Amino acid sequence: MAERAHFSDLAMEHMPALYTAALRMTRNPADAEDLVQETFLKAYRSFDKFEEGTNLRAWLYRILTNTFINSYRAAKRRPEKADVEDVEDLYLYRRLGDLRSGELGRSAEEEVLEHITDDEVKAAIESLPESFRIAVLLADVEGFSYKEIADITEVPIGTVMSRIHRGRRALQKALTDYASARGLVGSSDTAR
Repeated sequence: MAERAHFSDLAMEHMPALYTAALRMTRNPADAEDLVQETFLKAYRSFDKFEEGTNLRAWLYRILTNTFINSYRAAKRRPEKADVEDVEDLYLYRRLGDLRSGELGRSAEEEVLEHITDDEVKAAIESLPESFRIAVLLADVEGFSYKEIADITEVPIGTVMSRIHRGRRALQKALTDYASARGLVGSSDTAR
């Protein structure tokens, strides 16, 4: 059993990453600060239950995610809903029109992503339905395994895999829309 005296030494190194994740979840700096503060308070209070030698980072993210889901989502009148059937199965590879990436020695993805700004990527991530956004952020930004995400979010691993897959597809569609608007790829009518 870990002692609370060591909490600060062990947990503080994770604060910047937790804040970044909280900011992506809440989309608001003040709410992100509150979420991290609440997470650290809960973690400190239950640190005697933490088993030393296990993954502290995953444990903290689980507290962060649960706190967000329980506190912040409950504050909404209606939960965000996504009609998964509306998410088209689009492939960026098929949409690359006139880019001559082979001549430049770069991949088609690199060509397109060079023209899409960080703000557009951030907006695309933030547009994802909450359950998809959390799963994609934990997997692709924070680097957690499917098993760790299942433990953090307390859902079956199959649900995690489905949310990540659907979230990535929705993200791909949003980024394809940005690329199409800039003329980097053909429209969906042209691609068919």
